[in-house]
Amino acid sequence: MNNMVALVKNEVIKMIKKRRFYICLLIMLVLIPMFTYAQMRVAQNNQKQFGTTQWQVEAREKIKDWTRALGSQRVAEEWKQFYKVQIKQYEYYLEKDVDPSSPNGVTFTREFAKNAISLFIPLIIMIVAADIVSSEHGSGTIKLLLTRPVSRWKILLSKLITLMLFVSLIVLSLGVLSYAISGLIFGYGGWDAPIFIGFRPIGTDVDLSYVRAIDQWLYIIMELSLVWFVGITVAIMSLMFSVLVRSTAAGMGIMLAVLISGTILTNMVSSWESAKYLFMVNLRLTDYLSGTLPPIKGMDLGFSLIVLSVWALGALIVSFTVFTRKDILN
Repeated sequence: MNNMVALVKNEVIKMIKKRRFYICLLIMLVLIPMFTYAQMRVAQNNQKQFGTTQWQVEAREKIKDWTRALGSQRVAEEWKQFYKVQIKQYEYYLEKDVDPSSPNGVTFTREFAKNAISLFIPLIIMIVAADIVSSEHGSGTIKLLLTRPVSRWKILLSKLITLMLFVSLIVLSLGVLSYAISGLIFGYGGWDAPIFIGFRPIGTDVDLSYVRAIDQWLYIIMELSLVWFVGITVAIMSLMFSVLVRSTAAGMGIMLAVLISGTILTNMVSSWESAKYLFMVNLRLTDYLSGTLPPIKGMDLGFSLIVLSVWALGALIVSFTVFTRKDILN
């Protein structure tokens, strides 16, 4: 136990010295104000377009636009399914007289986390995780590391624990910075505002029998928990490539290609059902909370959690197997 604590402490010091975590914070500090400003401009443009700040007017106009799109032959069938689900959800919010996107710091944080889960957060995690093993080759410390009187699996486990700690810090920082910065513009209220969960898209319809209202603070906790789970999965995949590929640049390139291809596939694979078993197609876990139509028929939250867990477990097995048998002379 003492050896493990010392190993983790050593890995944390290494991570801090690399300053990768500070770079991640800097990226968030730069981009979150940009997204906040963009959201403010959207709100202003909507006010000019609809001539009012009442969310009901905007919601009804959106329903009209989506209904018109359903009658257009130029709109793809996948988008028509998406519009039908959106119409059903907005009609439900109008019936209950609850604004689903009331402008405040909590709502911005909720939407930012939802949109960041599939690419932004994985890329941030990749910056921290991609070289955690491969950098040892570049600096020449791998031989010293593997010849220490400590089991190799303990060394890799300490790196994994360190990654989990920093993933947790990144997700926490995302929530805190999003709320703190956006709150300057939109206000810091909205924690107890109701939001509905339990929308279950079924084909082109939506099952409302499981819908219930919860406070936004609880929704934020649920959402960030899913973001954390995705972050851990991406960190484990990055760890595997860092073990397999000695070049940090090559490892980061592979993960970058995988993540970007996942974003593209999510928008294109509705007719390729077997693609739902790819881990990068299952990263948008927060969509299940909001009731968004899944990219492929048959996917749900439980399915995506299982797929990501299997990929993470497989990556861990590969990582520990290769690392414990690594030839330190090459």
